[in-house]
Order: sequence, then structure tokens, then C-alpha cells
Amino acid sequence: MQEDNNSENRYVSMEIIENETSDGENVLRPLTLNEFIGQEDFKHNLRIYIQAAKERNESLDHVLLYGPPGIGKTTLSRIISYELAVDFKIVSGPSLTNLSELASLLTSLSPHSVLFIDEIHRLNHVVEEALYPVMEDFMFDMFIGKGPAARSIRLPINKFTLIGATTKAGNISSPLRDRFGIIKRLDLYTPEELKTIIKRSARILDIRIDEDAALELAVRSRGTPRIANRFLKRMRDFAQHENSDTITLKIAQYALSRLGVDNLGLDDIDRVILTTIIEKYGGGPVGLETIAAASGEESVTIEDVYEPYLMQIGFIARTQRGRTCTKLAYEHLNIPFNATTEEYNLLTWKQDDSEKND
Repeated sequence: MQEDNNSENRYVSMEIIENETSDGENVLRPLTLNEFIGQEDFKHNLRIYIQAAKERNESLDHVLLYGPPGIGKTTLSRIISYELAVDFKIVSGPSLTNLSELASLLTSLSPHSVLFIDEIHRLNHVVEEALYPVMEDFMFDMFIGKGPAARSIRLPINKFTLIGATTKAGNISSPLRDRFGIIKRLDLYTPEELKTIIKRSARILDIRIDEDAALELAVRSRGTPRIANRFLKRMRDFAQHENSDTITLKIAQYALSRLGVDNLGLDDIDRVILTTIIEKYGGGPVGLETIAAASGEESVTIEDVYEPYLMQIGFIARTQRGRTCTKLAYEHLNIPFNATTEEYNLLTWKQDDSEKND
């Protein structure tokens, strides 16, 4: 089993981990909408928006992309700029700390270019408010001087497209969200879509992989292309160790077991959290801080990194009284399920709902 349980180096982490360089990721990034796999409905609409903007010789409406890490928000933003044939600038929300930095960035934009702000929910409040007139009127309000001699001027900005990306759409203020003309939640990928992505990446990296092995990686990749590509690179190492020029199903299954990743993409830390709730607290409800103390993980890490996927696959339910494990989690861990626990949790959920309706 994988021995390092540090959350920063999890093989199933949706974030970019320490040993992954941006160059390594960029090699596998598609450059056009035709190359991009998945998100088919949005791609279809995006083609229409882009073509219409080009025919009118206008900037594309501002775009807000949200969803889990590693599902293509940055890649789609680059593709939009490529399809529009305009310049692309990228900046992280937390790095814009004052109005001077924002002014310098905005005045450097060429007409119709794309400005991509990652983690836009973490923008400084003052910077965010300064963006409102920029997004609406392409005018930047700035103050010159201090005290009684200070005066305000409106600086015209070249029309551009702002693309914001976030993993926490709920943390974006309504005034900012309302200024985006195109808002889209990117969905997790199906195993078949991930299989296609894995095969494409294998061709680019000159790796041979069997159909069954590609599907096995896809099923365990938690619906995320970044994880699928990470698995592919590690499978290459194991195939080389086995003196095989092809990643076979047998090699893939062996390698994934060595990495501690089970058939649903859960790793050791996921299982520790589930068994903590089930074995120490009778399946819940149990508070987040209690789970953190019992499992040795920080509460914010559990809530932001581990819990979302466990909830998506129906293993954990979140109530006002705390977290509970469902029957599916018991079955997956081969732990006998107590029907009394299910009845108690069901009563808890009903009470929570009734309290919300009161």
C-alpha cells in the first residue's frame, strides 16, 4: 500500500501535486475545442458564442467556470482565447492584492484579449469592487494623490473577456457573479470520456496501453482528467519495472493496489475517514472537528478535499448534527451494517429537513 498519507501528495488529489510541473501538464492540454474531450453540451454552446463574437468583431461575454479542481477550467480558458485568436493572460486571484497591480494588468490588455483569473473567489474585496465598472463599462476608476488633493479619474480599458475560475462558486459575491454573461459548472467525466482522454495522453507520451487497462484507470480516476493522466504516468513506471512495453490490465491493477487506490478511486485517507465515522462513532452523526481529531487530518482539509467526492458517490451525508456514513460506505468497506443506525440517521435527516422548513 502507499505509505505516504500526506494529503499534499495524494495520487487521487484533484490539485496539482508537488512533483507535477506545469510543463508536464501543458504537454497534454488540448489546444482546440475539437481536441477537448467531454463537456459536450457546453462545447456546442461555446462554439456558437465564439463564432457570433468573431462575426460581430466584439469581445466574448465574461465567463465564469466553476467545479472541482482538475476538470479543465484553465484548459478551456486557453482554448477560448485560441479559438478567438486573441492574447491570453493568466493571474491568480490571491496575487492581485491592490489597485495598482490591477491597473497595471488591465492597461496591458490588448483589444478583445482574454484575462483568466484563477481562484477568483479569493479576490481582495477592494480589487473585486474595482472590477465592477471594468466588467460593465470597461472603465477603471482610480484615485490620484492623497487627502484633500486626491482626485478620481476614469481610465478607459480595451474591451476584453474576463474568465473567472473557482472551485467554490458559493463564495463568489452576487454583484460579481451577476456581471458574468456565461456561467457554467463543469461536470465530472464519465469513465468512457476518461478512457478516451487516457488513450489520447498515451499517444502523446508514446505509451502503449491496453483497452481494459485504460478503462480500469478511468474508473478509478474520480471523474477527473488530472488524476487519470497522473495514473497513466505512474502506470508507465510500473510497466517499465515489469519489463513490459505495454500497460496491461494486470499491471494496472497491481500498480493501483500498490498506490492504495481501490476500485472506486478511494485511497487510504478516504478509508480512514469512513472507518473513523463507522467504527468510532457508530456511523454518525459526528462533528467535523471530532472526525479531524480522530483521523489526524485538519478539518478544513476534510471538508474541502476529501468530503466532496465521498458525498458525490453517496458514502457520506452531511446533516446539521454532523456527518453520517451511508449503507453504501459500509458495503464498500465490508463492514456489517446495523439497520438501527440507518433508522436513526433517517430520523435525523427528517428532523433536519423539518427544522429548515420551520
